[in-house]
Amino acid sequence: MGFLSRIRRLVSGQTQLAGGIMVYAPVSGDIVAIEKVPDVVFAEKIVGDGIAIAPKGELILAPIDGTIGKIFETNHAFSIESPQGLELFVHFGVGTVELRGKGFKRLAQEGQEVKVGDPILSFDIDYLKDQVDSLLTPVVLANMEDVKYLDKAQGSVTAGKDVIFTVQI
Repeated sequence: MGFLSRIRRLVSGQTQLAGGIMVYAPVSGDIVAIEKVPDVVFAEKIVGDGIAIAPKGELILAPIDGTIGKIFETNHAFSIESPQGLELFVHFGVGTVELRGKGFKRLAQEGQEVKVGDPILSFDIDYLKDQVDSLLTPVVLANMEDVKYLDKAQGSVTAGKDVIFTVQI
């Protein structure tokens, strides 16, 4: 998607946003370095750079204004693309795919236009904490080749309210 989104931006004449694109927390909790996620795909930034969040609550919200790309059949992860071409991947926990959707509920649909803070998925944290290897929830930039600058936040965040990173593409 990165190459095509870059072509779309060039053709449409979209300009760069001053100060970059702010990405908001999709879940409430504490920010953790992506390198600490107990899954090599995330820890070694194979799918992209970003952060992880040790989650609290029960909702996964849209981290940016954009279009929902893919929502995994198991409802544990989704992709979203901003109008500027920023592509994000949000993946709840490690080992959640093996649950085949148990503990998750889809609240949005693929192709749906959403705004920051719109609910995308819900989760049952009490059930999930005893079922998976880790609840750490990676939020990664899927099109790092387009990223010129990434500024990561630290500390505790509230879903839909606090910025987890700012990106310039």
